[in-house]
Amino acid sequence: MITEKEPGTGLAARVPGSKSLTNRLLLLAAAADGTSTVRAPLVSEDTVAFREALGVCGIPVRGGPQDAYWDVTGTGGGPTGTARPWCADAGTAARFLPPFAATGHGTFLFDGSEQLRARPQRPLIDALRALGVELDPGPGNGLPLLIRARGIEGGELAVDSSLSSQYLSGLLMAAPLMRRGLAIRTGSLVSRPYIDMTLALMRRFGAHVEESADGTLRVAPGAYTATDIAVEPDASSASYVFAAAAVTGSTVTVPGLGTDSLQGDLRFVDVLARAGAVVHVGPTATTVTGTGRLRGGFTVDMGEISDTFMTLAAVAPLADAPITIRGVAHARLKESDRVAAMAANLRACGIETTDGPDWITVHPGAPRPTVIACRRDHRIAMSFSVLGLAVPDTIALDDPSCVAKTFPEFHDEMRRLFTGYAVRPAPTGT
Repeated sequence: MITEKEPGTGLAARVPGSKSLTNRLLLLAAAADGTSTVRAPLVSEDTVAFREALGVCGIPVRGGPQDAYWDVTGTGGGPTGTARPWCADAGTAARFLPPFAATGHGTFLFDGSEQLRARPQRPLIDALRALGVELDPGPGNGLPLLIRARGIEGGELAVDSSLSSQYLSGLLMAAPLMRRGLAIRTGSLVSRPYIDMTLALMRRFGAHVEESADGTLRVAPGAYTATDIAVEPDASSASYVFAAAAVTGSTVTVPGLGTDSLQGDLRFVDVLARAGAVVHVGPTATTVTGTGRLRGGFTVDMGEISDTFMTLAAVAPLADAPITIRGVAHARLKESDRVAAMAANLRACGIETTDGPDWITVHPGAPRPTVIACRRDHRIAMSFSVLGLAVPDTIALDDPSCVAKTFPEFHDEMRRLFTGYAVRPAPTGT
């Protein structure tokens, strides 16, 4: 990771906890024997949906004062009984919870919003069928998904992880609860940092995992142990305040994100350094300082940090030369087709933009006043909010509240950090 001589700290940004960490920790705590404490969890639509889905499955999650921590009383194995967990818009709930439920005993019907029903589940369904799980998927091999659980024997399995790493993470976290454990061959793998995060957290809860030279992951059977663990600030959410500092010539520090972070998305600051910002990553905090107009004229592969590619694409018109982002084909299968959504919105701003199956190129330009189509996707709204900060009175959002999925206080925090930040809702009737 790129570091420079430590600059002034500027304002400290209040970035909420990591969604990826929070929902993984909830799952592992639910599977552990005893009560685990998850400190500083993200409290947002996705994590609350995950928490409530666990509660429906008979695993209570009790919040401390002001949700400063959550106590999770685990089962020491998979859940039992009959339940209808509602996943809302949370892809992690739809991918992590079915394998966990299948290791238990009972009947579990998973469902979610129309948006979540449209997201692919086939690789997970194929993997669970290969493990002998009795299930009935919905139309197109998606939600609603009925699991008739009677435990999983385990063994060996090949998983298609070319679309999303969440399938693999869900299977890995359930693997210690399988009678024989699990050896998984992955083949093509996107978002490797998220798998590294999953494995690190599994080990924190006592799992034994080995990776062979050919990439096979072997998880031994055995119980998870209850753990007390804190959640880092969300590195994906931090990308917006870091980018805002870069384009406004400000200095912003995010405490709690440092060299020991489990989140690959902190590598977004390396991209900002390439674009001309001054970056310092220390043991306990990361600081970004803007130095003027962004530098462009480069191509960057953001496949492993794809949740932040939109942040770069949204501010790329401010660079002095085109920027090409590659490796993001799987971003077309998220809450929206994110590559197409960014390209369409940038073109609506009058910015020359081209895209292909796994890439997007954004040219320099002066954005014209535009209503951004958020498509109920929090990252579209937050990314274009940064562009609107840099070029005032141009960007309006048709759904500014969709940020609640992962960063409910986003607009308030941006106002606190950056003078002149304003949210322009779409005019009535648009």
